[in-house]
Amino acid sequence: MQAINGHLDLMSREKPIKDIIAEEGTSKDLKRRLSLSLDARQFASKEMLLPDNDSYKNYADLERPYVVWTVIATPPYSIKPKEWCFYIVGCLSYRGYFVKDEAEHLAKELKEQGMDVSVGGTLAYSTLGYFDDPLVNSMMRYDDASLIGIIFHELAHQKIHVDHDTAYNEAFASAVEQEGLRRWYKQKGTPEQYEQYIQHKERKHEFYSMLKQVRADLDDAFKNKKSDEEKEKAKKAIYKEFKENYEIWAETIAYRGFDKWVNRELNNSHLAMIATYQDLVPTFSQMLESVNGDLEIFYKLVSELGEKDKTERSKLLLAYNTSAK
Repeated sequence: MQAINGHLDLMSREKPIKDIIAEEGTSKDLKRRLSLSLDARQFASKEMLLPDNDSYKNYADLERPYVVWTVIATPPYSIKPKEWCFYIVGCLSYRGYFVKDEAEHLAKELKEQGMDVSVGGTLAYSTLGYFDDPLVNSMMRYDDASLIGIIFHELAHQKIHVDHDTAYNEAFASAVEQEGLRRWYKQKGTPEQYEQYIQHKERKHEFYSMLKQVRADLDDAFKNKKSDEEKEKAKKAIYKEFKENYEIWAETIAYRGFDKWVNRELNNSHLAMIATYQDLVPTFSQMLESVNGDLEIFYKLVSELGEKDKTERSKLLLAYNTSAK
């Protein structure tokens, strides 16, 4: 019920972007970002062959810093997140709340049960095409490339979505986002901005690779240590080593963009939902390259692959990965 009420409140705040741009009280910066968004929205359908619907043609000011707050919880000696199951949407590895206090109330209850818990705000909002999603004020905190990219990314989810395969869906949408931005900046005559975007993506991929190693180390310790005392000692040592390795990495590349994430009291819940799909993005890029950038053929290939069972799909993706190397 809170999710339904939150979504209805969001819908009630929507206004056509064109109307907001025309309003005298709209700031110059917001007008520029909204105009950029409309251009990207048109580009997405015309040049990237993504759905031509009313998604991201409206804007909603929610008067808060995030759209929703998500609660993630794990046992103290496991990386597997707790699941909650609901009618219609099925089982999810998190709980989302439109009101921060409600998220923090649940987090407190879970902590009292001995769980590792984290609460995080989400800037973007998507219903995967069930509704025409608006841009929201929190999305204006993205830089230009990220704002354009998330429009491409979310519309790609609307184009193709495979049930029960998050890694496939996210890797596909990320590949479309990346290709969309490449074409966007090429058309705008500013390819150097695309290179900056790619550099940021590469840094993020390197950081996530470090986190994946931490997950693997923790999983190994939790399986092989016998007592909770031994597991707790190993857990603290692994997080300490990760922070030390991060400092070396950040100093080496002279980039401190992940300091806020790292410099807090980390626990298993912070790692439970770390994306593992980035490794598959080059596979989809290779698929697109193999058809000479023809998006219609590419989408058909991705759709047909998505109709196969997960085991066969994984084998075919591995074959593309091998050919890419």
